[in-house]
Amino acid sequence: MIATTLMIQGTTSDAGKSALVTGLCRLLARRGLRVAPFKPQNMALNSAVTADGGEIGRAQAAQAQAAGLAPTTDMNPVLLKPASDTGAQVIVSGQAVGTMDALAYHDYKRIVRDAVLAAHARLAAAFDVVVVEGAGSPAEINLRANDIANMGFAEAVDCPVLLAADIDRGGVFAQLVGTLELLAASERERVAGFIINRFRGDLSLLQPGLDWLEERTGVPVVGTLPHLAGLHLEAEDRLTDSAPAEAGRDATLRVHVPALPRISNHTDFDALRLHPQVELRFIGPGETLEGADLIVLPGSKAVRADLAWLRAQGWEDELRRHLRYGGRVIGICGGFQMLGRTLADPDGVEGAPGTSDGLGLLDLATTLAPEKQLRRVHGRLAGDDAAVTGYEIHMGVTRGPALERPAVLLDARADGARSDDDRVLGTYLHGLFDEPAALTALLRWAGLAAPEATDYHALREAGIDRLADAMAQHLWTEPLRRLLPE
Repeated sequence: MIATTLMIQGTTSDAGKSALVTGLCRLLARRGLRVAPFKPQNMALNSAVTADGGEIGRAQAAQAQAAGLAPTTDMNPVLLKPASDTGAQVIVSGQAVGTMDALAYHDYKRIVRDAVLAAHARLAAAFDVVVVEGAGSPAEINLRANDIANMGFAEAVDCPVLLAADIDRGGVFAQLVGTLELLAASERERVAGFIINRFRGDLSLLQPGLDWLEERTGVPVVGTLPHLAGLHLEAEDRLTDSAPAEAGRDATLRVHVPALPRISNHTDFDALRLHPQVELRFIGPGETLEGADLIVLPGSKAVRADLAWLRAQGWEDELRRHLRYGGRVIGICGGFQMLGRTLADPDGVEGAPGTSDGLGLLDLATTLAPEKQLRRVHGRLAGDDAAVTGYEIHMGVTRGPALERPAVLLDARADGARSDDDRVLGTYLHGLFDEPAALTALLRWAGLAAPEATDYHALREAGIDRLADAMAQHLWTEPLRRLLPE
């Protein structure tokens, strides 16, 4: 059976499209439908490795989880990973094809369109429903030509669109009416309903506005989803310090993470951020790393540039002082590479060719190479029986004596390094903190005497279920039901 395809677009970035697709995938899966998520084009530095060995946006991996599926590259055939203010690495069907500036990619979209439509066709043939997430806003007039992310895709596959707006930002009626006015006539006809997202307060006070909106546009309001305080879903890209109220309630371990300009896969820290005994902060310009028990250097899409930026903040001296006074340091992926003696980029993989001095906290050296390493892995912490699972996404090859004392043992091979004094740990493993036993072991290593056992996988599931419950109550209305198979 050919799938019903339903697309969620938004009036702005961060209107809640990713969350709505996630919740709808869980809601439809509960109702016995075979449902798959799809995002034609994503721009994000949070990514995941798929079951078929490619790379997609992290949000689509979370949506696959909501649908009860292993993620595949068909769910996000085009991923753009910004490497600078003007250029991004372009990933098509899970594999990097090069780095392009905005103008070059605008022309290249005509080529990737075929990959997008082919991926959608495969999902449509295998599932009852494909729930599609748009990107940004469909009313970006300057990006309309060759569009594959919003209405250009919807027109190509002939699917209805639900338009979501975030009322918490203010101006929700202007968002919806203005977006509709800027669409072409055929695109306006494709909008089958509005979703008001993140509403706080008494719905009866909003109802006159909803009635006006329906009369003004002729488009039904599918529903109004309330603001869900403390809801945890893995972020598509935006960096946030927010956490449920219970997180950090008994905080005795302070963790600081430098908010690098090209920080990638910051979802690595969600398990830490949600732990009730941990206070985690992302540290920005003008702030200090001091006062932490543990400093974690995150992944980066531009490691040499971000290392230079870190130094410009005065944080290298603070790192060394932190270690002298007994603190611990972990580096993940790009952060691991920064910990070594040198970082070379002879081919200009992430910027201008050259070599940078590393922080010199581990006796190793990294050379960046064009071929990206993509692996889903399992193993254990070295010297501990705690299981780890996760993935590797990096373009560097690291060598040096420090690797003889690995941080983790993955699938019968060693990864990462620990310093001789066991105060510095580095690894390429994304997901280092996700497994309960590994998190407990690492918190104890970092100085927490009696870590409370928590299950991050259960917390993720609880967040998805909470969202689906709210959507079942507030959005499972007749305008939505008639768009979907029984």
